Amino acid sequence: MFQAQEIERLVSQGLPCEFIQIQGDDGVHFTGIVVSAEFAGKPRVRQHQAVYATLGPLMGNEIHALQLTTYTPEQWAAFRKELGE
Repeated sequence: MFQAQEIERLVSQGLPCEFIQIQGDDGVHFTGIVVSAEFAGKPRVRQHQAVYATLGPLMGNEIHALQLTTYTPEQWAAFRKELGE
């Protein structure tokens, strides 16, 4: 059984993140938000691939699924502003 905090640690080690939040209760299915300047100018699929690359062979094995929402810092700021945060 894998822990969400371990995924956060691995992603933040492999990708400079301004914000990261991973959740999941069953140890194999997770959802997450990752904010990184590295995502600027990249299509969403490349952003997700960058996150998955930090997890290497864990993806599809120990981590069965990781549903991501990715943002650049500017997109994240705009999203949070819309929420009134």
